[in-house]
Amino acid sequence: MKPIEEYVISIPDFPEEGIIFRDVTSILEDAEGLHLAIDLIQEKVKDIDFDAVIGPESRGFIFGMPIAYNLGKAFVPVRKKGKLPRKTIGERYDLEYGSAEIEMHETSIKPGQKVVIIDDLMATGGTIEAIIKMVERLGGKVVKIVFLMELMGLKGREKLEGYDVESVISYPGK
Repeated sequence: MKPIEEYVISIPDFPEEGIIFRDVTSILEDAEGLHLAIDLIQEKVKDIDFDAVIGPESRGFIFGMPIAYNLGKAFVPVRKKGKLPRKTIGERYDLEYGSAEIEMHETSIKPGQKVVIIDDLMATGGTIEAIIKMVERLGGKVVKIVFLMELMGLKGREKLEGYDVESVISYPGK
């Protein structure tokens, strides 16, 4: 099996000139790449004491769900505003141009529960920062955050300072 980095297709100048787009779908479309990605993320949480995996829509579902299943943990989806059927809590966060809001069911996290957040990519860290705020409002504790890929040039770690953050692959740019 080749290294995980070799499964990622990098597309220069997308969506705009000077940006290198790191395409996670190239990992998903390869059975060995997908298996390796799940294994590498799971390796980073296997010795952590936690109760639930949180995955933001949509690729956090893809990578978080099998890890929750493999480790016998609950899976908590975080979705865009208006997509969950029961009573929710939400959090707004800033995007490069504008803002967005995500939600989770208000009963998803119980006071004292320890959670791991798993997502495919850390860019600016805004989505994960919003998830942390919701978890803490519900009385939970974020004990680990794991990304498959991290774009170091966007400085997302600065928003997540004080939390245990790891990435499988780190790219120096944007």
